[in-house]
Amino acid sequence: MRSDTVRLFDANLNRAREGLRVLEDTARFVLCSKKLCLPLRNARHQAAFITQSIYPELVCGRDAQTDMGRKIKESSRKDIFSLTAANFRRVQEALRVLEEYSKILLPNSAREFKSLRFAVYTLEKRFINELNEFGKREKNDASVVTGSKRRKN
Repeated sequence: MRSDTVRLFDANLNRAREGLRVLEDTARFVLCSKKLCLPLRNARHQAAFITQSIYPELVCGRDAQTDMGRKIKESSRKDIFSLTAANFRRVQEALRVLEEYSKILLPNSAREFKSLRFAVYTLEKRFINELNEFGKREKNDASVVTGSKRRKN
């Protein structure tokens, strides 16, 4: 396999898994939503499972020290809504790249990445609905901020 293709694949796998982890932890610790946390966790684990056969090669091809992406400045996040939107976009875009490049590196996995990407689209809708409800509760009850009246689901 070409090293540039392996690095591209590795970077997008990391990007997808990191974004899923941010969303998973937001669902778990901010929204206290098991209904969102578990599917996000499962999606992150699914991405790892799909790529487990080439993971050693991905790590060996990694060159984080010279990656020009290290110096790209990320935009700031003004609130949990912008943070959530940014991470869902990050995950979806990375999964699309993984879907396309898996046709070269893991030909039988393209369909799995596509399925995972569409599952994330559905999770985004559910997450945004839950986040909107959280925002309404937060505005109506200042104690939500302190964690004393968080809804469990």
